[in-house]
Amino acid sequence: MKYAFVIGSNAFIVPRGAISYGDHDYGKEFLKINSIYHDLPPKAEPTFLEIDLDIKDIDGSPVVLLANKPVSDVPFTVKKERDSVWVFRADGSLIIQVHQLDDDAAMGLEHNITAELEVHAPIAVIRISGEFMVDGLRISAENEKLYINENGYATSAMAGKNSLKFTSAGVVL
Repeated sequence: MKYAFVIGSNAFIVPRGAISYGDHDYGKEFLKINSIYHDLPPKAEPTFLEIDLDIKDIDGSPVVLLANKPVSDVPFTVKKERDSVWVFRADGSLIIQVHQLDDDAAMGLEHNITAELEVHAPIAVIRISGEFMVDGLRISAENEKLYINENGYATSAMAGKNSLKFTSAGVVL
C-alpha cells in the first residue's frame, strides 16, 4: 500500500504510512498512520484517521500521541475529526495538523502532483502542516513550502521505494 504525504506544495509517495528522521542508517518514526478514514455504506463501521506522533513544539515541549490520544499531561490540545488530527499549543496556535484529503481535494492539487498520484495510486493522500521539531530538525510546513531547518522545498512530486525520512541534509526517499 502506498501513501502520499503532501507537505507544503510537495508530494512524497512512499510504500509506508510513516515518516522518520535521522541521518545515515539511523531512523526513528515521528509520525505513523495507524488507520485511514473510509466512508463505508450504511450499517458498516466507518474507520477514522488514527495516528501515532512523537514530536516537540518549537519551544521543545514533547508532543506524543498514541492512537490520537496524548500520552502525558502536557499543555497541548488535540482535536480529532474523522479525517483530521490537530494539535494546538495552550495559546491555541497550531503545532501540527494531519489531514487525509478526499479524492476531489487530492485531484485538485497541482498538476505535477496529480500526475504522480494517478501513476502511483496511493491508498491515501495525507496533508501535513504546522511548525514543530523532530530531534534537532525544525520542520515548517506551509501551504507553499516545506522547510527543514533552513532548507526549503517547493512544488516537487517524488516517489520512492523507501520510507520518507527527514535528515539534516534534507528529504530522503
